[in-house]
Amino acid sequence: MEFETQLKMLKYQVLKEVAVLAKDKRLNQEEIEKIQYKIIGGNKAKYRCCVYKERAVVYQRTQLASGYMPDDNTTNPLVDIQDSNEIMYVLSAACDKCTIDRFMVTEACRSCIQHKCIEVCPANAISNAGGRSHINQELCKECGMCKKECPYNAIAEVIRPCKKACPTGALSINPDNKMAMITHEECTDCGACMSACPFGAISDKSYIANVAEALADKKEIYAIAAPAIAGQFGEKVTIGMIRDALRNTGFKDMLEAACGADAVALHEGEELIENLENGERYMTSSCCPGFVNYVEKMFPEEASKISNTVSPMVACGRLLKKDHPDALVVFIGPCTAKKSEIQRKTLSGSIDYVMTFEEAAALMGAFGVEAETCEDLDTKQASGFGRGFAKAGGVKAVVEELLQGKATELQLNALSVSGADDVKNAMVLARMNRTNSKFIEGMMCSGGCAGGAGTNLTMRKAKAGLLKYTGGSCSRSPKDNEFLKVFEGINLSRS
Repeated sequence: MEFETQLKMLKYQVLKEVAVLAKDKRLNQEEIEKIQYKIIGGNKAKYRCCVYKERAVVYQRTQLASGYMPDDNTTNPLVDIQDSNEIMYVLSAACDKCTIDRFMVTEACRSCIQHKCIEVCPANAISNAGGRSHINQELCKECGMCKKECPYNAIAEVIRPCKKACPTGALSINPDNKMAMITHEECTDCGACMSACPFGAISDKSYIANVAEALADKKEIYAIAAPAIAGQFGEKVTIGMIRDALRNTGFKDMLEAACGADAVALHEGEELIENLENGERYMTSSCCPGFVNYVEKMFPEEASKISNTVSPMVACGRLLKKDHPDALVVFIGPCTAKKSEIQRKTLSGSIDYVMTFEEAAALMGAFGVEAETCEDLDTKQASGFGRGFAKAGGVKAVVEELLQGKATELQLNALSVSGADDVKNAMVLARMNRTNSKFIEGMMCSGGCAGGAGTNLTMRKAKAGLLKYTGGSCSRSPKDNEFLKVFEGINLSRS
């Protein structure tokens, strides 16, 4: 298994050890405490100031992966992660507390005579010392006026990576201890803060112990693999090899979420036409739960414009539950927000657990399965367009393909946006009725699902595998996908 960073490797090691304990029915406090010494051996630090700090971080990460975390904000010694609605957690031992000043005068300061920075500062925090500007950080209100006015761009702005990445402001800094903290009510669970933190101090809740134990008990359990899984286990590992690897791990079988994307695309296209003919200004996609959460929290007045069609994950989950009502269904994808999607009342029951690609790799490792050595099973359940849902623009492309002439008649002007900034700009224009786009595909992760927070490899490294996967589809368009007959009678509406 290839690891891009030390952090990725560390996360894999922790998740794998937890899965092994759950598989062997040894997941208890005594065994959990041993993991930190197994992973961080000896007396020489590799990542932090000392091995004691490293072990403390590993211990908290192990607790989170196991299902329990210490809560520093209450009198309760532990928080039950599995029963909590919260998805993202701050690991207090790992947080560097980044004591940085937001605005600083750099060496680029030319000691000019005009000193516009001093003139515009509303807090009188800037003074001249030896001909150069100086910012009194105790007085600074971080308004940024000085940076805007400096003709030499001599004032640098530095924002803590986790805070800068958060699209809703849910991540803030505790003024008492400078530690990052997350306001659950404002969080979209997109995982942007987890990806941004250089210290790995933010992580998502995990169901890996639940899944490992269920597999060890030989329960009937099925996997749904997101299309972005292509290339995530190496360029040479095909979707058929991943399917065989999951079978060898103990799953009964694997279903491509991309076939659910085909079914969803057909349903969403019909819904779009109906909404526009009924006078709606526009409609957005609904497959990205991070985007759905973002619109509901930041643009609640536009929430009614979100498509009522379920995501491909839910579509596949409903299909499997219909055919195997007593089975457990696990979705494997790149997305942390999927873990909150399964908590929605209107969607609950279709998916039992969600795992990221990181967790899936660790689960395979715990069961001694290597995807690189598995058989390449015949797996052609989805069209090229359905598999294209993994990338930004994939939903837009299939909607345009399915509507074709109707799209021109409706002046569709479909728009694809990914990443927090582009999503925000698109929704601001939509709210102001200043967009001519009647369909907006929104993805919170830059580049689409393949850029999700729970991936093993970056989009750049996974690109070749993803292209090969898309090219090996059973058909070009969902309209020609014979496999979709299995979705007949499946409810594809969110409500």
